[in-house]
Amino acid sequence: MQNELVFDIETKKSFQEVGGKYNMHLLGVSVVGIYNYADESFRCYEEKDFLELEELLRTGPRLIGFNSKHFDVPVLQPHIRVPLASLPHLDLMEDIENYLGFRVSLDNLAKSNLGVQKSAHGLQAIQWWQEGNMDAIKKYCLDDVRITRDLYEHGKKQGHVLAETRSDPKVDVPVTWQVPVESLAAQASLF
Repeated sequence: MQNELVFDIETKKSFQEVGGKYNMHLLGVSVVGIYNYADESFRCYEEKDFLELEELLRTGPRLIGFNSKHFDVPVLQPHIRVPLASLPHLDLMEDIENYLGFRVSLDNLAKSNLGVQKSAHGLQAIQWWQEGNMDAIKKYCLDDVRITRDLYEHGKKQGHVLAETRSDPKVDVPVTWQVPVESLAAQASLF
């Protein structure tokens, strides 16, 4: 069975500070939060821990995130020597957006499916970085990882998730988030 890692990152800077979304590589990474299915553990990696994170990524896990293909991976890649695009990857937001035709937030999905809400937002994490409050950043990041993991598990079990939209308080979004067979074969040939 392929290992899966649910992940999220927090940045050191905002888009405004780096001149816009085309400068993602300049945002910096304060922490990477991971839930590792192999040992059912949560962990945060700071920059000083990135060699350990690379070792974990070299095992070829399936990455699971929320807006991870278009945010987390491009921001993290300049800091990691493992080619993240070569890893199997499920971006929950992208999958839901492909069905709905528009984006919905993690907070929206957490409330609609899990009855919880996010504990903060990314700009708050940047403020914590500026204040040197690593404990708050780690807690917030792992809260988002936990919500993403729980949403993923909910979708796998139910075969759908609910999203609240402007026109409908409960839109049923079918999902197929099981590990695809081709990902298992690809993992064997990665490294």
